[in-house]
Amino acid sequence: MISLKIALRYLFSKKTHSAVNVISFISVAGVALATTAIVCVLSVFNGFSDLAYNQISALAPDLRIEPVDGKVIANADSLIGIIRQQPDVEEAEPTIEERALAIYEGRQMPVRAKGVTDSYPSLSSIDRLTKEDGAFMLEDSTLGAFATISVGVALSLEARPGFVSPMELYVPRRKGKINPANPARSFRSDTLLVGGVFQMDQAEFDTDVVIVPLTTMRRLLDYPSEATAIEIKVSDGSDINALQRRLQELSGDGLSVKTRLQQQEQSFKMIEVEKWITFLLLAFILLIASFNVISTLSMLVIEKEDSIRTLFAHGASKKLISRIFFLEGWLISLFGGLAGIIAGVILCISQSTFGFIKLGGNHDMMTTDIYPVRVEFIDLAAVLCLVAIIGWITSTATSLFTSKRIKNGADNC
Repeated sequence: MISLKIALRYLFSKKTHSAVNVISFISVAGVALATTAIVCVLSVFNGFSDLAYNQISALAPDLRIEPVDGKVIANADSLIGIIRQQPDVEEAEPTIEERALAIYEGRQMPVRAKGVTDSYPSLSSIDRLTKEDGAFMLEDSTLGAFATISVGVALSLEARPGFVSPMELYVPRRKGKINPANPARSFRSDTLLVGGVFQMDQAEFDTDVVIVPLTTMRRLLDYPSEATAIEIKVSDGSDINALQRRLQELSGDGLSVKTRLQQQEQSFKMIEVEKWITFLLLAFILLIASFNVISTLSMLVIEKEDSIRTLFAHGASKKLISRIFFLEGWLISLFGGLAGIIAGVILCISQSTFGFIKLGGNHDMMTTDIYPVRVEFIDLAAVLCLVAIIGWITSTATSLFTSKRIKNGADNC
């Protein structure tokens, strides 16, 4: 294609006027810098998404079965027996979650009480999250039941692990009549010792969670065999999606089987929304930076007036000349975009390898002290498409501005 060959020659050839060289370099550098920023920002969002997933996975099971309507799974124990017989299922345990009131040494706060079995450490990383001054424990034959509380509950109640001060847990009575003359009879309560405090560095789990024995929750709520959810650990190397579909067929339409991502769908959806809104804002900056291409091509038309007249003298049409400068503008945008993508990938790989950009705040309280990054091919493809579209827009606008000068060159032949 002759117009493309001429455009490439104009792009790489040395210009007569140094100002044209400077403006061309500024155009390419502007597009490259804006593209680099987009690649880096999108990669940072990917990194924080991975960080959130790793934090959530510490307490979220591989698969979780929940009721679609209502609060409980009526036949939980019998369903668990069937699930445990399925291939790729390593562990399946019932859990019960309910709002409750926790009281410790006269201080009180509403909490989310979660009843779990002794197998809970195999379903989660609760042992790793529990602070060193305590331990995750549920029941002791001598001391009775224990609660493992989140760091937010520990701070609010000023509670700490130990065998001195017990924690009282109150839940509304589900069955029986309520006597207005004795409001205390509207609640059922139990006393537990604080065995440990866990911290996950995520507000949803750190604010108000209290983990207690499943037997305690069943006794308080009169749930002899029910559960609010069934948490499942999948064997290593298994196809989770295939197992999810199999368990969904087994559970029926009244229950929903969710993966880790689906359990926190709103959180990850918000990260994705923020990511692509930021992408659109940076795309606008790239559009502004690409306006330099218009001035570059305007100067290049002036620079190449003699060449334009020569082309017309050899029978070139105005359409061909316009296409040459259209492709010239597009090439400037594409080369700038490719340079920016390469620079962005190099910066992200360097950050991932060496971690030279640190997060602010107290690093001792963080799970990571560097900006997490992860480059995705789909992001690079989206950025390249964006550069191509913006390059096409600016080149089209430039061809309209320069068409008059090209026409004058034709008339002077």
